[in-house]
Amino acid sequence: MSNNKKKNLTPTQQQYQAFAKKREVKRPVVKNCIKAFFVGGSICAFGQAISTFYMHFFNFTEQTVGNPTVATIIFITMLLTGFGVYDHFAQFAGAGTAVPVSGFGNAVISAAIEHRTEGFVLGVGGNMFKLAGSVILFGVFSAFIISLVKTILIQWGGF
Repeated sequence: MSNNKKKNLTPTQQQYQAFAKKREVKRPVVKNCIKAFFVGGSICAFGQAISTFYMHFFNFTEQTVGNPTVATIIFITMLLTGFGVYDHFAQFAGAGTAVPVSGFGNAVISAAIEHRTEGFVLGVGGNMFKLAGSVILFGVFSAFIISLVKTILIQWGGF
């Protein structure tokens, strides 16, 4: 397919392709992966510290501490995004900030901030879940499928 495209290019276009390829900046993939690993791991370690704090000071159990921990991380991310700090942090870390739940909070609040000039209902409310809506949809759908499979296994399998 790519050979077919190259044959259809004029000599000037082929020359430009070679010129652009020579000057294309090489991305440091290994370095980016290492940064994403450590930053994502640090966010998760921070989440574990929040969980431990809630279990120690507010008497949550291991089963009940997840929801307030996730809500706290999303709230902190939204504050940092609102103040413009999280964007600089995400620029450095790359995928390390997108994979944990902090990426979800950033996606929601970024869309809300971007469309706030259109009003609260049509701007913020209408655009806030454009990106995050698919995350919510697939999360709910996946949870439904997993619970369905679990129910079938328990009912029929005797687990």
